[in-house]
Amino acid sequence: MVAALVLSLTGCGKGGGKTNFDPIKEFGSDVLNVYNWGEYIDKQVISDFEKEYNMKVNYSLFTSNEEMYTKLMSGASYDILVPSDYMIERLIEENLLQKIDKTIVDNLDGLTEGVKNLDCDPNNDYMVPYLWGNVGIVYNTKTVNYADLENQGWAIFQNPTYAGDVYMYDSERDSFMIAFKSLGYSMNTENREEIQQAYDWLRTVDKNTAPAYVTDEVIDAMIDGEKSLAVVYSGDAAYILSENEDMGFYCPTEGTNIWCDGMVIPTNASNPKAANYFIKFINEYENALAISEEVGYASPNDKVLNELSSSTGDYFENDAYIPRSGYELDENFHNNDVLKKELSELWIKVKLHE
Repeated sequence: MVAALVLSLTGCGKGGGKTNFDPIKEFGSDVLNVYNWGEYIDKQVISDFEKEYNMKVNYSLFTSNEEMYTKLMSGASYDILVPSDYMIERLIEENLLQKIDKTIVDNLDGLTEGVKNLDCDPNNDYMVPYLWGNVGIVYNTKTVNYADLENQGWAIFQNPTYAGDVYMYDSERDSFMIAFKSLGYSMNTENREEIQQAYDWLRTVDKNTAPAYVTDEVIDAMIDGEKSLAVVYSGDAAYILSENEDMGFYCPTEGTNIWCDGMVIPTNASNPKAANYFIKFINEYENALAISEEVGYASPNDKVLNELSSSTGDYFENDAYIPRSGYELDENFHNNDVLKKELSELWIKVKLHE
């Protein structure tokens, strides 16, 4: 497991100097501890926050929700976490989060429809959306028959025509999601027969197309056109499409995972008032725009989505940037440790060709 990194991102920000704001008087501390995914922010936004509030931000990075959870349970104290929806659901269930102070975070009215009323926290009592997306197929428009995508959906990964020309994302939940959706089941199913059928489905993929199982290396590989098909998160797909005009993005009609990462405040946060101001700051238009523009994932801010997908935006006519929303067969993951453990064990067997 990759160790968390701590970055001190103090800087002069946009204005070139510090303000007269007194964080000790207002917050009781001039330090804010943030725990987020890697490569998931515009660092200038952090510098601007530090400048505006005369604070130091300790910015730590995690590589998975589970790593973040383990660190939190070890007693580590952070003021802001940015976990995914199913992990937020778990943290709420275990009383590990405190409520958002909406007298401070008073700029939630601009949220886009796709991140409203999420299953994990329908009223945004504990979380404020940070970035969101879905899972789809990046394909080479020169080598993949679009009719195959339309007719086969996720099952195109079983098509021997593309043997040796496929990347599968090395994630048990995402891979089983694909299998469940292709078979017409919920990706949160606990039905033993359906799980077995999904396992057999993935074994057929392994047998028929011999996919390479990868994670983030899929980004550069598809930019370089190394294979014709890949399972990719939408934000990474948006970047791939922007770098290689031969690449397209397709979201199968059988449904997919719609996910959202959100900003939350742990119960053991040492600076919760500053944390609420940080959340409000991140949610402001200019900062939300900078973050989404930098990392390629969809902003929860509707105005930012429209700006970046407009004719003058960085993601104009980029099919991967704005996730599909309101589609009845798309789902959010729910927290289920027993199911996750079972799928993890089966996924290992798939990759071992068992």
